Amino acid sequence: MVPKVFRQIIDLGDGRTISLETGKLAKQAHGSVVVQSGKCMLLCTVVSNYKQSDVDFLPLTVDYREKFAASGRYPGGFFKREARPSDGEVLTMRLVDRVLRPLFPKDYHAETQVMIQLMSHDEDVMPEAMAGLAASAAIQLSDFPFECPISEARVGRVNGKFVINPTRSQLEESDIEMIIGASADSVMMVEGEMDECSEEEMAEAIKFAHESIKLQIAAQVRLAEAVGKKEVREYQTAEQNEDLAKRIRDLAYDKCYAIAKQGTSKVERTAAFSEVKEEVKASFTEEEMAEFGHLVGGYYNKAEKEAVRELTLSEGLRLDGRKTDEIRPIWCEVDYLPSTHGSAIFTRGETQALATVTLGTSRDANKIDMPSFEGEENFYLHYNFPPFCTGEARPLRGTSRREVGHGNLAQRALKGMIPDNCPYTVRVVSEVLESNGSSSMATVCAATMALMDAGVQMTRPVSGIAMGLISDGDRYAVLSDILGDEDHLGDMDFKVTGTSKGITACQMDIKIKGLPYEILVNALKQARAGRLHILDKITETIEAPAADVKPHSPKMVTRRIPNEFIGALIGPGGKVIQEMQKETGTTIVINEDPVTEEGIVEILGVGQDGIDAVLAKIDSLLFKPQVGGVYNVKVIKMLDFGAVVEYLDAPGNEVLLHISELAWERTDNVTDVVNMGDVFDVKYFGKDPKTRKDKVSRKALMPKPEGFVERPPRDSSRDNRGGGRDNRGGDRDRKPRERRD
Repeated sequence: MVPKVFRQIIDLGDGRTISLETGKLAKQAHGSVVVQSGKCMLLCTVVSNYKQSDVDFLPLTVDYREKFAASGRYPGGFFKREARPSDGEVLTMRLVDRVLRPLFPKDYHAETQVMIQLMSHDEDVMPEAMAGLAASAAIQLSDFPFECPISEARVGRVNGKFVINPTRSQLEESDIEMIIGASADSVMMVEGEMDECSEEEMAEAIKFAHESIKLQIAAQVRLAEAVGKKEVREYQTAEQNEDLAKRIRDLAYDKCYAIAKQGTSKVERTAAFSEVKEEVKASFTEEEMAEFGHLVGGYYNKAEKEAVRELTLSEGLRLDGRKTDEIRPIWCEVDYLPSTHGSAIFTRGETQALATVTLGTSRDANKIDMPSFEGEENFYLHYNFPPFCTGEARPLRGTSRREVGHGNLAQRALKGMIPDNCPYTVRVVSEVLESNGSSSMATVCAATMALMDAGVQMTRPVSGIAMGLISDGDRYAVLSDILGDEDHLGDMDFKVTGTSKGITACQMDIKIKGLPYEILVNALKQARAGRLHILDKITETIEAPAADVKPHSPKMVTRRIPNEFIGALIGPGGKVIQEMQKETGTTIVINEDPVTEEGIVEILGVGQDGIDAVLAKIDSLLFKPQVGGVYNVKVIKMLDFGAVVEYLDAPGNEVLLHISELAWERTDNVTDVVNMGDVFDVKYFGKDPKTRKDKVSRKALMPKPEGFVERPPRDSSRDNRGGGRDNRGGDRDRKPRERRD
C-alpha cells in the first residue's frame, strides 16, 4: 500500500527551502519526520515509554549520528562500521537536549529517546543546524506531554549581512556564528563564537535568528494539524500536598534565609542547610514520614530556593555574601609546571583550573573525520572534570558530553586569538581541580595565561565569566560570576568570553519565558565589566606573551621548497629524512601546498644546532650557482686530473675543478697547486658544452702572468668521459707520461 505522505515547506528567503515530511519512514516510532534542505536529509524518530521510570528526573536521551553512507564514504578503522559518536555529533546532541529538556513536565519521568540521523549529505548544507527542528517536529507528531514546539537555526554575518543557516564557505567569511534555540515567544538557548563583536550586535543576531525560527515553528504546527494532532497521553502525575508544602515552608524558609544571608563558604553553607533539612524531617512523626516522607525533600528544596532568590531580589545579596556585580577573589600563577611547554593556574573563589600547553608539528593536528566534514584543527583544547573537583567519588566512564561541550566552548573562545602565522600545532589541556561555578570560564582564563607563558603570540588575551539571572516577573537581578548553587536556582545561565575589544564566544541557557532583549543586553554589559575586571587580574600576572618559547620547548622553523626537491629531501624509502632526524634530534614534516605547488618543510627541535643542520641541508639541496658567480670552496677529494671541491655555502654540493683550471701555468700534478682541505674561491661558468658538466675555474680569478702565452687547451672531455684519466686516478689507455725537468 502506498503510504500517505504529508509535507510542509519552509522558505528561507534566498531561494533555499527546508521541507518537513512524514508518513513514509519509521511509522512504528511514536513520531518520525524527514527534514530536507537541498540534498541533505535528516531522519528523526522519537519514542517514549508509557510507564514512568522509578527516578525523580526525565531520562531523556538525545542521539545524533551521521552515517558515512550519507556522503558516499566508508567509516575509518578496522571494522568499517560507525562506532562511538564523534565530538561533533556529541556537540549537536547537547544543542538539541538543552532546548528540549525544559519543555517536558517536571513530573514526567518516562524513558524517552530522540534519535536523529543524517541519511544524505549536501556539501552546501550544514545538517546540525536543522537537528533541533527535526526533533521538535517529530515530537509534535507524537502524543508526548510537551509544552510547545521549538526550533533551532544557525545565524552568520557575512559582509555585514545576517544569513540563516549559512553554508560552510559562507561561515568561513562570517564574523558571527551562533546557533539559537527558541520557541515562538522566547529565546531559550544561544551558543556560538564571534570576532570580537559588541553586546548589541550579538542581540541583533539573536533577534534575526528568532524571526526565522518562528517560521519553522509555524510549519511544524501546520504539519501536525494536517496529520491530525494526537491527544496528549495520560501519565501518573506527581503527588501534590499543598498543606504539607506550606508547613515545610513555614518551618524552613526563615532559617534558610538567615543561612543564605551569612555569606559562608560552600562547605559551611551545605552543612547548615542540611541541618535545617534534618530538623524539618525530625518535626514529623514516624506515621507522617511513612505517609508523605517522599515529598518532604522536594518541598524543602523549594522553600530553600525561594529563600535564596528572595534574598538576592530584595537585598541584593548572594549566598557567599557578595553583591550582584561582585567578582570572587582571584589569584593566578604561570610557569607552575617545570616540564610543560606552558602552564598556568587560575583560581576564582572555589573554582580552580590548571592549564597546560603542548607545541607540535602539523602531524599533531586534531583530525576530524565526519561524513559532513573532513579537516583538521591546529589549535584544540581538551577539558577534564574529575570527580574530586566537587568533593565526590564516582566511577570514571570516559569523556562525558559535558566535558566535550565545555572544552569546545573554551576552544571557540580562544581560537580566534591564535594568529594565522603561528607555526605550531597547539594543544591546551585544562584540568579542573576545584569547581563551584563556571569551570569552563576558569579554563578560558587559565588557558590564556598558559598560552602566553608558552610563547604563543596571542593577538589579545581572553577572559570569561558566567552570569546568572533571578527574576520574579516584576523584579530582576543579574548576577556576575555565579556559584554552582546560583546556576541551579537561577533563571538564566550564560557564559561570555571576550577580549578588551569584544565578545569571542558565548553559551546561554534561558529558563524563563519572554526575556526582554533589554534585560539581555544589560546582562551582557554587566558581563563585560566583569570580563574586563578578570582580564586585569590576568594581565597583572602575565602582561604579554613570552618573547620566545621556553628553553626546553621545541623551536619551529618552516621552510618552503620547490616540489621537485621534496623527493631528494625524503630520499629512497625515507632514508635521507630519517637519518637527518636521527642525527639532528629534530622532527621534520613535509606537506605539499597545492596552491603554490611548493613543499612546506616543518622543522621542530629543542636544540638550535640540530635545526640549523637541517636548514643547511635544505640550503644545500636548493643551491644553484649562478653563471659568473664567485664561490668559496674546499678541496674534499684529489684526482689525477683535478680536485673535487665542495661549496662552503652549500655543504654536500660538489664540483670538479679540472687540472687545467687550477692555474695559468701548465700543471702536471694537482698537488703542485692545491691539497686536501685547501679553501679558495672559484668562478662558475655554467655547463661545459663538451662535457655537459658544471665548470668552475680557480685561475679565472687570478691575474695572468706577465708575458703569458696561452697554450692550446688539453682535451678535458677525455678525462671526464673516462677515455683518459678516470676518477680512480689511473691511466686506462696509456702509460704515465714521464716527468719533464
